[in-house]
Amino acid sequence: MQPTPAVRMGLSVAVATGLYGISFGALSVAAGLSVAQTQALSLLMFTGGSQFAFVGAIGGGGAPALVSASLLGVRNMVYGAQMNTMFAPRGPRKLLQAHVTIDESVACAVGQDDADEQARGFWTGGVGVFLLWNLFTLAGAVLGNALGDPKAWGLDGAATAAFLGLLWPRLHNRDTVTIGVAAAFVTLLLVPVLPQGLPLLVAAAAAAGVAALLGREPRR
Repeated sequence: MQPTPAVRMGLSVAVATGLYGISFGALSVAAGLSVAQTQALSLLMFTGGSQFAFVGAIGGGGAPALVSASLLGVRNMVYGAQMNTMFAPRGPRKLLQAHVTIDESVACAVGQDDADEQARGFWTGGVGVFLLWNLFTLAGAVLGNALGDPKAWGLDGAATAAFLGLLWPRLHNRDTVTIGVAAAFVTLLLVPVLPQGLPLLVAAAAAAGVAALLGREPRR
């Protein structure tokens, strides 16, 4: 039986994002955390951007990165509300869904039009990323500096490439292109001057504002 488009999308995003866990594992150990502590972050915290910001705080000894980690986690609250409305989970399933509600799983879900495909995309992306992210976090933490600079392997661009692949099919008319360009412009403008995490939140607000001006109800 051939996997559906949503499953293929979820698997490809899981592989691309999971590989980036190698760099997190290596950076975390380099910042002074043990292998066990590093693995606990990926198992329990499980939100890549916040994990990197947290490790940055540990390595730099400064509070700003901790603030950034919290700001980056705010977006998951928005995602959670959206996914709760979309799937209406109950019982233990609700707890599991909450834990794997991340950028990638949400993107795989909202990238589909069919309800069944939305569920397949969410769970394939969310569980797939969780398993591979933790596997490669462990690999990065154990191997540490033997890997060298993660950027030399191109791992810093893997997650970005995956998101571009998810975004591109959604740019199917002038309005969506306008909204995407506006959000990208705001992000690029603010990244050099605001703490990590804030530019994304401002860009999301800008995208919603542009959508409203275009007479559209923001869907995502």
